[in-house]
Parts: sequence; C-alpha cells; structure tokens
Amino acid sequence: MVTFGNEKLEFLREYLPYEAGVPCKNTFCRFFAALKLEEFKKCFTAWIESLPLLKNEVIAIDGKRLCDSFDSINEKSAIHMVSAFATKTKIVMAQQKVVDKSNEITAIPKLLELLNLKGNM
Repeated sequence: MVTFGNEKLEFLREYLPYEAGVPCKNTFCRFFAALKLEEFKKCFTAWIESLPLLKNEVIAIDGKRLCDSFDSINEKSAIHMVSAFATKTKIVMAQQKVVDKSNEITAIPKLLELLNLKGNM
C-alpha cells in the first residue's frame, strides 16, 4: 500500500493533502488492526452492492492458499480462502475462509450468501 501510495501520490492528493506523504506500513497495520471486523464487513458489503457496474458481470470463484500463512512454530495449517471476483471491474466482491480440514467446495455456499446475486444472470 505504501508503494502504491507513493506512486499515485499526486492522484491521492486530489482527495486529501498528504502533507507528510503516504503513511508508513506500521500506520497501515495499526489502522487495520483497529477496525471492527463485522462493522467493516457490513460497510464493505453495502458499498459493493451499491455499485451499478457489477450488475450482469461474470463473477469468478477461485480458491487460494495465502502466502506464508503456514505457522510452522505452532504447526497450524496454511489459510485457504475462496474469493468472488468481478472480472470486468476487477473487484474482489467477497472472500470466505475455508474451514480447517475442509475444502473449497464447502466454503463456496457461504461465500455466495455474502453476495446479493438474486435476479442476476
């Protein structure tokens, strides 16, 4: 995010002054750690549903293992996520963690519940 911010600083200054430049990675970490997950999820979902560009788009469902998520010290398995990706607008609409000792197929119905896709073909 810092690299992106530095590369797009003039664009970002159209919205905020960024007098001290782009925040450092530690500031971003503190910000995201302070977010209330459920509240953020509600706001993000409402924002996604408000986007008219997403109507009648192809939604790709894909599963991935998060890089470096295997915890070798505590012997916890890597985190697997399933994502819904709007292919035209290139927006990740929702993600669902795959339950340990399960597979992506079991996470897909939960992922689809997060999206309001009724009436879209």
